Amino acid sequence: MLHSLHIRNYVLIDSLDISFPEGLIIITGQTGAGKSILLGALSLVTGAKADASAISQGADNCVVEAEFDINPENEELRGFLSDNEVDWDNGHLIVRRTVNASGRSRCFVNDSPVQIGTLSALASHLIDIHSQHQSLLLNDRKFQMSILDHYAGNTGALEECRNSWKRLLDIRTRLDEARENLRSLSADRDYNEAQFRQLEAAKLRENELEELETEQQQLSNAESIKEGLGSAFSALEDYASLKEVKRSLEHIARFIPSLEDICERLDSARIELDDIKSTLEEMNSKVSMSGERLEQVEDRLSLLYSLMKKHGCNTVSELIAIREKYSNALFDSDSLNEKISELQEQERKESSHHEKLCRELHDRRSDAAPEFAASILGSLRFLELDNSRFDVSLEPSKPDGNGADSITFRFSSTGNEPVDVAKCASGGEISRIMLCLKAMMARFQEMPTLIFDEIDTGVSGSVADKMGSMICSMGKDMQVFSITHLPQVAAKGDAHYVVSKSTEGGKTVSGIRSVSGEERIMEISRLLSGAVITAEAIANAKSLLEANAQ
Repeated sequence: MLHSLHIRNYVLIDSLDISFPEGLIIITGQTGAGKSILLGALSLVTGAKADASAISQGADNCVVEAEFDINPENEELRGFLSDNEVDWDNGHLIVRRTVNASGRSRCFVNDSPVQIGTLSALASHLIDIHSQHQSLLLNDRKFQMSILDHYAGNTGALEECRNSWKRLLDIRTRLDEARENLRSLSADRDYNEAQFRQLEAAKLRENELEELETEQQQLSNAESIKEGLGSAFSALEDYASLKEVKRSLEHIARFIPSLEDICERLDSARIELDDIKSTLEEMNSKVSMSGERLEQVEDRLSLLYSLMKKHGCNTVSELIAIREKYSNALFDSDSLNEKISELQEQERKESSHHEKLCRELHDRRSDAAPEFAASILGSLRFLELDNSRFDVSLEPSKPDGNGADSITFRFSSTGNEPVDVAKCASGGEISRIMLCLKAMMARFQEMPTLIFDEIDTGVSGSVADKMGSMICSMGKDMQVFSITHLPQVAAKGDAHYVVSKSTEGGKTVSGIRSVSGEERIMEISRLLSGAVITAEAIANAKSLLEANAQ
């Protein structure tokens, strides 16, 4: 239930702190006194759109804070808060929203900041505001279906159907993407395969280009290379004098000990020269002067150069990467065919499952519809639509997350064949139908607070009295606010509040106060007689209050 409301700087409300009891709460006031302003402030904490025009003149921001006490056994709401990292606080919730001069707002639940979407979702568990324009929902097929589903207890089945539909749409999206990718790959398959085959036939290997370029240089200059190696080899042929030098030094080394080191170095030099000579000889033997091999190398280089130019590459490594890309594209085609087959099987199974859930929902709706219609009809006749007829028509529709049914509420106030309620009901009849539907919803939804904003518009007399009785009976099981101009309804409340407008310091402000006793009698008298309150109106007001007190 809504325990209290605190408002600062909202339109004409400078400061307001008010508490509310359980049961049926009546709110009245003269036209223009600010009832809609109060409702607008409350709608802010339910996630309604906010802008800077909501801020009182001269203020920097506005703040609306609502305190709710929730049934501790409401596990659904408890789970919702946990999922959004908001403290449960034993079912005591403080919902606050601030709006600054730029029109931006911030939302808090138990001092934890939340997104506006989270606030709206939370509000659906806390409060239901039925404004005058909401009667248009009566023409909304989704609204009609939601009421029947609540009556039939389809919450679990409907959630399962929606989850199945979500999975089915996801599978179909992935299937469409796979098919589109396959179409794209198939269109290029011949080209990709030709490119891959050409690169595969080239038998590319890393560093091949550098090796071939070196070999090509050697083959092209083989004669010069051989000549140079031969000359070097010949120059190294005669180094016998090194032995003579060593023997001479060894002979006098006994006189100069440091010459022993020079003798060792001469030995090392001779060994190194032997090794160089051997290496040069080996290199010379390997130098090929084969014109055939040169031709092979140049042909291979020409192939690599042409492939690199064709594919815009600078190295063989890049060519190998491109070859792998074409290989993967060809492999992806085969892989996509397998993936499509798997997704088609998943789609078949999920579609079959969804169709089964749709049939189950249809059966549950079909079974519940006659009893639902009879209950609504009973309430309509209680509200003096004695000749009315009301039924529910279910027709097949395109499957979606809500099943495969289309619904129409059909109504007739004269006893004739009922037709679509959107085409036949008057304003007063719509008000009565909506009240009956809301009363039905209140029994099947765990909604702690319900607000009616002049749902009794278009009715009067005994019908108004009976609408008041129906609203009053709803107040026995939940907290109900009724903003009304009808004395018959106002007299039935457990508590009565009056919205008024006044001038303070040259500034017009709106406020709300609780009335009882004589003040309440006079307010109901005003509803009965208007600006001039007569003795008859006062007597009538007392009579209404006494009758409802019994």
